[in-house]
Amino acid sequence: MPTYRTTTVDVVNNDEELRLNLDLLEERRELATMSKASNDASHAVAGGKLGPKWEGPYEVTDALGNGAYKLRSMDGTMLPRT
Repeated sequence: MPTYRTTTVDVVNNDEELRLNLDLLEERRELATMSKASNDASHAVAGGKLGPKWEGPYEVTDALGNGAYKLRSMDGTMLPRT
């Protein structure tokens, strides 16, 4: 015995609606990509109080323990309290 749902389905209209949904989905993806690119471009680089205090390649000269190290920059100057 067929159910109400299977008897009332319109296969042709359903296919058209699915194609429309796929087109709208692609458009939403494009909008999301543009929005993400805009947000990434306007996002401030990590700075302020919580930003890194120093950047660049360093050489570890001594391991002090508990994850603390003495660092020296590539030009030979020691970094204080790192």
